[in-house]
Amino acid sequence: MIPVILSGGSGTRLWPLSRGAYPKQFLPLVSDATMVQETVLRLEGLEQLQAPIAVCNEAHRFVMAEQLRAINIQADSIILEPVGKNTAPAVALAALAAKNPNDVLLILSADHVIEDVAAFQQAVMQANQLAEDDFLVTFGIVPTAPETGYGYIKRSVEGVGEAYKVAEFVEKPDAVTAQGYVDSGEFYWNSGMFAFKASRYLEELEKFAPGMLTICKQAYEHAETDTDFVRIAEDIFSQCPSDSIDYVVMEKTDKAVVIPLDAKWSDVGSWSALWEVTDKDALGNALTGDVLALDTQNSYIHSANKLVAVIGLKDMVVVETDDAVMVAPIDKVQDVKKIVEQLKRDKRAEATQHRKVYRPWGHYDSVDIGELHKTKRIVVKPGAKLSVQKHHHRAEHWVVVKGTALVTKGEETILLSENESTYIPLGVIHCLENPGVIPLEMVEVQSGSYLGEDDIVRYEDKYGRA
Repeated sequence: MIPVILSGGSGTRLWPLSRGAYPKQFLPLVSDATMVQETVLRLEGLEQLQAPIAVCNEAHRFVMAEQLRAINIQADSIILEPVGKNTAPAVALAALAAKNPNDVLLILSADHVIEDVAAFQQAVMQANQLAEDDFLVTFGIVPTAPETGYGYIKRSVEGVGEAYKVAEFVEKPDAVTAQGYVDSGEFYWNSGMFAFKASRYLEELEKFAPGMLTICKQAYEHAETDTDFVRIAEDIFSQCPSDSIDYVVMEKTDKAVVIPLDAKWSDVGSWSALWEVTDKDALGNALTGDVLALDTQNSYIHSANKLVAVIGLKDMVVVETDDAVMVAPIDKVQDVKKIVEQLKRDKRAEATQHRKVYRPWGHYDSVDIGELHKTKRIVVKPGAKLSVQKHHHRAEHWVVVKGTALVTKGEETILLSENESTYIPLGVIHCLENPGVIPLEMVEVQSGSYLGEDDIVRYEDKYGRA
């Protein structure tokens, strides 16, 4: 069995923690591990499990690789989608990547919470056997409430081992309809998790969406392999229809079965959902970070950096990050995505970027920004190297705080130690490298008429960035 980790979401409803450049699946929301790490770690102990295949956005490739390496997982491949086309094409790419077409693919979303791991693993083993028998398996979550934010799966009366034949998939219902689904006992929440042979999925895709399969095959055949990454051909893949695996295959095949799963599952799609799965105090408050809560009940309060003090709150969400604070009643958190839409319309960086920005070589934190200057804290990993580049509109001053920096500027190469500095004039080709064995920490002060991150002309880059 090959785990396939789908990581294409942007998690806008969990803003300001989750943002387009660093969405919720890469954050430690419910434990010390990130959600993508939890997705892989909950598979530990399953037999005959192969290295996972990850499918993610091009912009998230280094974060995905780094987070898997942090838990000692080497992916078989990390497939980079140049554009998002929903789950049916993403799974097709993973199926094409499987070295043995008869291997079972376990399709998992990277942003789910599953508290009862034993129950989940038991369901996975049942799914593996059914997939070996050529069924296409989906996992139906036993509903605990008449949720209107999930699609539902109706089971038929015909059983297949511990599973049932799928009668139909239904869209997100209204409250009355959802209550009827729950009362009937015949419906499950659609989890978006599946198991089937790679070959069987491709056969069904060819039957129901041959055009989609043709484009996926061509895009995969013209892909470029770069270390951990499989770069799908954008000019071909961009022509692919965008559709879900449910609609394209699972609703139409006569081999779909559903396994009931009661494992305390959540897709953590909102702050209210995260409040539900987070440990709470005696007053129902989920408190994270440096929080002082007085006369407060049933609230989610998250502090990333500062002391957050709240008084007299009930059923509220307060989230503080280094560059934004969000406050909302817990029953209004679905509207957080409207804030993100407004930020995008206003072309504000807070819509997609955190103040701390991760790069393949390390990260930087913009600690102060003025009209003609910007100050960053920069951390470069041992052995890492920034691109050879120049800027048209800014000069830079570098001060080494910790570690050693190998600096190239023009024809000159210098080695800087702690408390030493250098100046990079506007227009000079330069490069920064950490030749040491400990992280390089430095302060960068930019000055110039334009300080945007797009003022970079790259001449050479070891990470394959344009």
